[in-house]
Amino acid sequence: MIKIGILALQGAVREHTASVQKCGAEAVQIKSADELKNIDGLILPGGESTTMRRLINTYGLLKPLQDFANLGKPVFGTCAGLILLARSIAGESTCHMGVLDVTVERNSFGRQVNSFEASLDIKNVGQQFPGVFIRAPHIVEAGQDVDILCEYDGRIVMARQKNLLGCAFHPELTEDQRVMHYFVKMVKEATAG
Repeated sequence: MIKIGILALQGAVREHTASVQKCGAEAVQIKSADELKNIDGLILPGGESTTMRRLINTYGLLKPLQDFANLGKPVFGTCAGLILLARSIAGESTCHMGVLDVTVERNSFGRQVNSFEASLDIKNVGQQFPGVFIRAPHIVEAGQDVDILCEYDGRIVMARQKNLLGCAFHPELTEDQRVMHYFVKMVKEATAG
């Protein structure tokens, strides 16, 4: 059985754990660099990216997370996780992990009170996926090697670059497991290859 880690510093850890298990993979909560050695893929959950980065620094996790991604291991960032993965953040001079060749804009759909759900058509995943947007970012710009998987209202909300997957919405907050199945399949293919 493949093991998928969930960065368990802050955010929707419990919901991602349940989603991974529903897809037939083992979910492991990750809080240290050592624990990264025992997993096949990693999820950076939604939450608060600035708080997460502070905790990543506290636990000395930034370089180990970058190394994990750069080794070709699958990494999936949802909402704040997408911001952590991005090479650049609009209007900011620094980024976090900087491994996914995209520029993201924070809170691009408004604040918490502007949260909404939208039906999304996602390439290689399916149609009418219930996208839950909570203070969601979006991808402003994507590099040449980045495959755009979904757009909503003219904005890129999901993309993949090789082993890296990022989305602006929260698939773990729905009963629809298709996005998580897609990531689990990425992990299985990476471990088989």
